[in-house]
Formats: sequence, C-alpha cells, structure tokens
Amino acid sequence: MIYGYIRVSTDHQTTENQRFEIQKFCEKENLVIDKWIEETISSTVDLNKRKLGRLIKKVGKDDMIIASELSRLGRNLLQIMSILHYCMDIGACVWTIKDNYRLGSDITSKVLAFAFGLSAEIERNLISQRTKEALARVKSEGRHVGRPRGSRNTAKLASREKFIFQQLYSGNSRYEIARRLRVHRDTLNRFLVGRGVDVTSLDMYEYDFE
Repeated sequence: MIYGYIRVSTDHQTTENQRFEIQKFCEKENLVIDKWIEETISSTVDLNKRKLGRLIKKVGKDDMIIASELSRLGRNLLQIMSILHYCMDIGACVWTIKDNYRLGSDITSKVLAFAFGLSAEIERNLISQRTKEALARVKSEGRHVGRPRGSRNTAKLASREKFIFQQLYSGNSRYEIARRLRVHRDTLNRFLVGRGVDVTSLDMYEYDFE
C-alpha cells in the first residue's frame, strides 16, 4: 500500500498544494497513491491523537508513506526520528519530496535510521546526566534537595516524574505535557529545573512546524 499523507495546521491553510506536489511526484516515479490521509491539526497534538499515529500503527512491511516534507510528520527532530526509526524496524518506507528523503531497506536508509536512533539515545543520556550533575552540585553546596516550601503545584508532579520524562523523550512538548497534567507550563518548568534539567536546552527541540 502507498499512502499519501497531508497535514495542515489550521483551517485557513489548504491541502491542495501538498496533494498536487505528491501527485506530480508519483507521476514522475510511476507510483499510484492507494489511500490519502489528510488532517487539519497542529503538530503539537499528541501523535496518538493524530491520523498519522493511527496510520503508523497500521502500515506493514513494504508499505510506503509519501509526504511533501519531513515537517509534516512531526513538530521536532526527536519525534520525526522516532517515527522514521519505527517505520524502518517494520520495513515500511517513508519518502518526502522537498527534503528528498528516502527511508527504505537500502543500507543508506539503515545508516541514517541508526544515526537518528543514536542521536535520540544520546540526548536522553545527556538530560539524565545533567540532572544527576545538578543534584550532586546542589547537595555539595549544602542546599536543600526536594520541594521548596509553598510549591504545592510542583509537588503534585512528583508522582508523575516517570511519565514526564517518558513524554519528553518521546518528543512531546512541555506545553502538551503540562496540558495533559492540567498544570501551567511554568509549573512544569519549575518542576524540571528543581530536578536539575536545563530547560533552555530543550527549547531547540520544540520548534512547531506550521
């Protein structure tokens, strides 16, 4: 099966340009789209709540997803890497037109997917290491480690710490995590800072592609 995937962020944008690009590309490559997947939704929405998330769970070996560009798939590098790595593992192909990206069964695709997966693992390890170093520094300075007085909002996140870091590693934005936990993003940031996470280092992964 060959799927044409189209995503726009708002109702004010049209899907026709992306559809035209994909159709023109398929004519050139002698490909036929078996099914179109279109959605009007922000990339900040959890992947599992998007049609793309359901599509990824549905595709199998030798299936192909064609999109106009990689930014249509995800909002940041980590999320895109996760999608590509999953597709490679099951033997599905992902082609994008503007980026000229081809994820398939060839050795080049495997090397790229390995690099993507390694980059994500390194970033996770760096976040973990920064957390440990920050906690050790705070303790060595004789400062209190734990919930500051009066920080009730951040305290209630303590039991969700594992969930929060899993969501970060999966590429979900702090805005989306805070929304799901029903707290303000500033509260989540304070919670992360309290555990030694340099939140400014996370900003580079949270560019929303419109």
